[in-house]
Amino acid sequence: MSDRARRNRAAQQRARNLRRAMIAGLAVVLVLVVVIVAVSSRGDSEAAGPQLSELGQVGKETAVRRSCVGCHGRSGEGGAGNSGPKWVGLYGSTVTLDDGTTVVADRDYLIEAIVDPHAKQVAGYRQKMPVDSIPEADVLAIVQYIQELATPTPTTASGA
Repeated sequence: MSDRARRNRAAQQRARNLRRAMIAGLAVVLVLVVVIVAVSSRGDSEAAGPQLSELGQVGKETAVRRSCVGCHGRSGEGGAGNSGPKWVGLYGSTVTLDDGTTVVADRDYLIEAIVDPHAKQVAGYRQKMPVDSIPEADVLAIVQYIQELATPTPTTASGA
C-alpha cells in the first residue's frame, strides 16, 4: 500500500471518528434536553397542586388506585364531559343537590357521599357514582385529600 493510500485511509478514518463523535455529542445534548424538559414539566405540575400531608398523599394514591380519578380528575379538577364533580375547592363549599337543597361539603358530608353516594345526589351530574364497599381507612384518606384540595377561602361549588 502506498504512502498516499495510507494517508487517504487515515484521513477517512479521522472523518468517520469525527462524525461519530458529533453524533454522540448531539445524542447527549438531545437526552439532556429531554431530561430538562421532563423535570421542569414535572416540577410545574407538582407546584400547581397543594403540598399534601402523608394521609392526603395516601388519599390521592387511593383515588388513583380505586379509579376515582376517572370521573373526578387526576388532580381533583373534575372529569371531562361533566362526568364527576371537581374536588379542588370542594371542602367547605356549598353543594346543590338534585332536590334543590344545599349542604356544606364538610367532613361528614364527604364521608357520606363516598360511603352512600346516592343518599344526597349532586345536581347536574347524570352519571351516578358507583356504590362500592370502600374500607374506612380508604374513605378517610380520600376525604383528607379532598380537604387538602380546598382553596384558601371557601367558595361555592356545584358538586361533591
